[in-house]
Amino acid sequence: MRVLLWHVHGGWTDAFVRGDHEYLLPTTPARDGWGLGRGGRAWDRAVEIAPADLAEADVDVVVLQRPEELAAAERLLHRRPGREVATVYLEHNTPKAAPVPTERHPLADQDAIPIVHVTHTNELLWDAGRARTRVIEHGIVDPGHRYTGRLARLGAVINEPVRRWRVTGTDLLPRFAAAAPVDVFGMGTELLAGAFGALRPDVHSVGDVPTGPMHTALAERRAYVHPMRWTSLGLSLLEAMHLGMPVVVLGMTDAFRAVPPEAGAVSADVTRLVRAAKRLIDRPDEARAAGRIAREAALARYGLARFLADWDEVLADAAERVPHRRSDAGRDREGVSA
Repeated sequence: MRVLLWHVHGGWTDAFVRGDHEYLLPTTPARDGWGLGRGGRAWDRAVEIAPADLAEADVDVVVLQRPEELAAAERLLHRRPGREVATVYLEHNTPKAAPVPTERHPLADQDAIPIVHVTHTNELLWDAGRARTRVIEHGIVDPGHRYTGRLARLGAVINEPVRRWRVTGTDLLPRFAAAAPVDVFGMGTELLAGAFGALRPDVHSVGDVPTGPMHTALAERRAYVHPMRWTSLGLSLLEAMHLGMPVVVLGMTDAFRAVPPEAGAVSADVTRLVRAAKRLIDRPDEARAAGRIAREAALARYGLARFLADWDEVLADAAERVPHRRSDAGRDREGVSA
């Protein structure tokens, strides 16, 4: 099938476009959130396409990821999503409005577009009304076992840690630094020095490092810290587990489902997590053994093959529910640029 989606979440898209379909990614000169295209990634099955060419592109299924994409898809395809072109809505995020359990999903109560959640927590908390829902847990492109743990330091991956602050548990980092210095990878981490002040050199910004080198550098740290209070289960945590890192994880959202206790520690008690981090720092052999368990657990639950098979099922079901309107003779693959 030909699947249209915007490149919104790089880590998730990296797994999704490894399937057997052709993936059309809107691309603009600005390379912004509405036209990032491949974003410089080597995705063989992903095809960059100008938004103006989408009406002629003979799209089979649309995967929406933001509420505003509903109107954008209709405008660009000249077809109504869910009625005239098969459509699925992927929900990456936890609800944010208070009180959380009552927040209505933007696509609640409609029957044309199923909502796919990335975690069971998301499905549980979003009020989708009578809309069809399903959970497809993350899949990870295995970076391989890279763990060395040679540095007696903790690693974390947090994008925009200052802006998101309590949501990402950034305020907890100094507490973990009592166990060992914390090296933070991700976008916007250079702002941490100003947020914590010069008195906190034990919380160190590494910066936004490309994925491959970041994985190698992260795996040199003795253990991974995941202090997220209220995000969907982070891909960075699952990647760290794939790397063979022991993990110290705040027990929120789906963390208890993803992380066996033997992989490090998972708890809502930050004091307990700090003690666990210190133990892993002081006992390299124990840290290495916990990392092996973390990798085994991640491969078993978040493998790429299961993820792609689940999505094949959802895409096929969506296509069956909305008969495909084949393009006119002039609507061939012209206008699609590689």
